[in-house]
Amino acid sequence: MDDTAALKKTPLHALHLSLGARMVPFAGYDMPVQYPAGVMKEHLHTRAEAGLFDVSHMGQVIVKAKSGSYEDAALALESLVPVDILGLAEGRQRYGFFTDDTGCILDDLMIAHLDDHLFVVVNAACKEADLAHLKAHIGDQCDVTLLDRALIALQGPRAVAVLAELWADVAAMKFMDVRHCRLHDVSCLVSRSGYSGEDGFEISIPSDKAVDVTMRLLEHPDVQAIGLGARDSLRLEAGLCLYGNDIDTTTSPVEAALEWAMQKARRGNGARAGGFPGSGRILSELENGAARRRVGLKPEGKAPVRGHAKLYADAEGKVEIGEVTSGGFGPSVEGPVAMGYVPLSHAAAGTLVYAEVRGKYLPTTVSALPFVTPTYKR
Repeated sequence: MDDTAALKKTPLHALHLSLGARMVPFAGYDMPVQYPAGVMKEHLHTRAEAGLFDVSHMGQVIVKAKSGSYEDAALALESLVPVDILGLAEGRQRYGFFTDDTGCILDDLMIAHLDDHLFVVVNAACKEADLAHLKAHIGDQCDVTLLDRALIALQGPRAVAVLAELWADVAAMKFMDVRHCRLHDVSCLVSRSGYSGEDGFEISIPSDKAVDVTMRLLEHPDVQAIGLGARDSLRLEAGLCLYGNDIDTTTSPVEAALEWAMQKARRGNGARAGGFPGSGRILSELENGAARRRVGLKPEGKAPVRGHAKLYADAEGKVEIGEVTSGGFGPSVEGPVAMGYVPLSHAAAGTLVYAEVRGKYLPTTVSALPFVTPTYKR
């Protein structure tokens, strides 16, 4: 039996095959991990010019209050996330996460304010659970609809010039702006965001028009198709979390160094403090800190340290202190990079720890994140 038969396909699946992609199962989908150029060249091309990614496996969800009021939709969603959504201006989006009753992370997501409703993008592996979570908790107040649309990301320093050839107004957008527009005469939703550490855009497209718009962008000499392999190395260099690796139901937002994503309005003494699952723990950790922290890690030498490698305080591997959650080779950094959790006692940049790699203990330096300077257009 063909193992790929049970995997879902994005609207761009046939296009990936025609481009010579190597396909792998990812979050229940048959997805391109790399194209003939290979992960290293795809990564460097995105940093230098523009890379195009298929992220259609992610869930695109509309949350609209039954009353028709944006305020009602925002307050309903605020009961599930420690994020200020009421204060989110129209045409803007914000990073956030669903928390559970233990103060840990169920999924991370992007939340946009569009007219009278919210447009939410969730991770592929969590989208069914997220949809059920939304319906169970706020379904009485809001209509929650999973959209059948494609989603692509155009990332890199040339992304704005490329997209401006199809829609000139894109140049005026700032980081985290969201706009409706027509690309190649197709009605699209564009946000100036992404997960590469570069300036760029995510573009939501009707499924039946996805190939047309994507092909139009790929025709540009500066644009190259990029697979999940380079997407992972790009986001790792940018110090961005991957759900299921760096954050999950065992990590709190403060442990994960995501304090920046929780606005003043939802913190202690804020206008709408608490009121989200696990708020007791999260507000306490915002005030007093957590016992461990997600940090950047730079192993010595050229050998990458992978996720799940154990971290030790000593070169003999006697005192285990934490674990690597993501790791690999950073093409732009020209060396191995990783992220993981260590106790606060070992979380300061410059601290030496030891990662276990094939029975040896590799000197690894705690490093500030990100490993590369982001080029977002603020």
